[in-house]
Formats: sequence, structure tokens, C-alpha cells
Amino acid sequence: MPRDPHAQDRASRRDAVSIVEVGARDGLQNEKEIIATADKVALIARLAGMGARRIEVASFVNPRRVPQMADAEEVIAALPEKGQRGYSAIGLCLNPRGVERALAMADLPNGGIDEAGCVLVATDSFGIRNQGQRVADGIAANRAMLKAARDGGLIPQLTISAAFGCPFEGPVPAERVVALAATMAEAGAAEIALADTIGVAVPSQVADLVGRVQEAIGRDIPLRIHLHDTRGLAPANAWAAYQAGVRVFDSALGGLGGCPFAPKATGNVATEELLYLFERSGIETGIRLEAALDANQWLSAIMGRLLPSRVGRAGDFAPQPAVS
Repeated sequence: MPRDPHAQDRASRRDAVSIVEVGARDGLQNEKEIIATADKVALIARLAGMGARRIEVASFVNPRRVPQMADAEEVIAALPEKGQRGYSAIGLCLNPRGVERALAMADLPNGGIDEAGCVLVATDSFGIRNQGQRVADGIAANRAMLKAARDGGLIPQLTISAAFGCPFEGPVPAERVVALAATMAEAGAAEIALADTIGVAVPSQVADLVGRVQEAIGRDIPLRIHLHDTRGLAPANAWAAYQAGVRVFDSALGGLGGCPFAPKATGNVATEELLYLFERSGIETGIRLEAALDANQWLSAIMGRLLPSRVGRAGDFAPQPAVS
């Protein structure tokens, strides 16, 4: 397939990025039709096969509230052994009980998961609906959760949800998010993500908040960005985050996703979109776009519909020969 002859030269001058594939968790959690456990495991295998080296595999949430994640333990039990995976498996933990469940997976023959993805919501209103707790309660809970995960041998990372806007309270003050990030850095988060949970951010806002948070937490703690494409700006926001210094990005194959507790929240930025964006910009991702497009077609068949990803539908850029 034709490539930009200058891409390699540009790649040598630009920092590579890493992508956290969240399709098997965030991508599926809002689907009304329950996806079979075997298909979830097969999806994770395909994500690994296309080159993903960090994958959200499940969420330890109340199955009555998020039925799609009711088989979290079964999915994790079916994964390869830790030393044979080739990727870091992440389990989302919304509360102390979630961390307890994650740690219990260590007794599985395959060793369970590698990372505990904790979540702190930036507003009281959304926090109550999402986790049953206000911001102050979330801070206290996540302090304990990060410590428990670290003491139990898991990498303790944290996402600040609704960092750019709340579906119930509107815009979220940047100062609040900066303070929360600094607090969680002090509490031991090995990585902090800023989540545009409902897809309201614009590039200038992303660049500004990334810069403020990075200054507050220092360069020793990686900063990750989690974007939803509700208003079509996720790729532009990803580029703004990259220019502001972010090198770790969440995305979901096919652009699936949404939050069960956030009205009008649509899918994550599609992995295919990020791969196209960065590859055409000469930035290495470690994931093959061709393999992602193949995985898109497979997942589309499982879901019984075309997936939202625009690159997934249009494919890579391959100029057609001129007709004489």
C-alpha cells in the first residue's frame, strides 16, 4: 500500500505514542445486547494481535447497574498467563469493592490483571450517579483504592472523569481538575488520565488543561487522555493533547462506547482514527492500521452493524491509479 515517503523521516523527529485500547470495556459497556464472553475474549485477542500493548479487559462494577460487565471474572480467567500475553491487562475499579475483586483475580492460574484503573469523578452530580459518591468521598475512596492496588501488586492508575464538562453541572473549572490531579498524584497514582467523558472539549481547552495538570503533577507521572467523539472533535482534541505533551491515549476499536450514567454520551475516539492521524503525521503507535481495519470488520459482524469509526468505513488512504 502506498506510503508517504517522508513519514519515516518525520517519525524520527517526533515522539512515539502509546494507545490504551478500551474497546473491550468502555466500547462494550453501553451495548444493550449482551456480548458473549467468548466474543469478548476473542476481541481482546484481536486487539493484542493488532499490536495493542495495554488493554482494558473488564470493569469490576455492580452487574445490576452495568449488565454487560457481569462476566468480568470469566473474561479475565480466559486470558493467557501474564507472562505470555504481550500486553498489560487493565481492570476498571469504581470503588473499594472493585479493587478487592481485582486483587482476588491474582489467585487465578493466569495471574489475573496487571493494572487497576481507578476513577475519580470531577463533579458531585455525576459522581453520585456514576459511583454513588461526591467528589470529597471519591478522593478519600481513591486514596485507599490506589494504596490497596499498589500493595496488592497492581499498577495503580487513575482517571479523572468529566474533566472537561459534566452532563449535569456544565463546564468544570480547570482549577478543580488540576487540584484533583495533584491530590491523586500525591496519593500514589502511577498515571493520571483526563477524561472528556461526554465529548464536550475543544482543542484549546484540552491544550490548556493538559499544560496546567502537567505542571502540577510533574513529568515523572505520565498523563493520559481519554476522549469521546460526541461532537466530532476527538481527533482534533487528540492532536492538541499531543502537541501539549501527552503521549498516552485511550481509544476503542470502531469508535464504540458511551457511559450508562451520562446522557447523550457517545462513543470513544476510534482507534482507527488515532492510528490514521498519528501514522500520517509520522508518529509511531506500535499498532498496525491494516490489522485494526481487519479487526473492525470482524467486530462489525459480531455487533451486527457498521461501527461508527469513519476510518473503519473509508479505510486507509490508497490513491487509485488514474484512468487513461
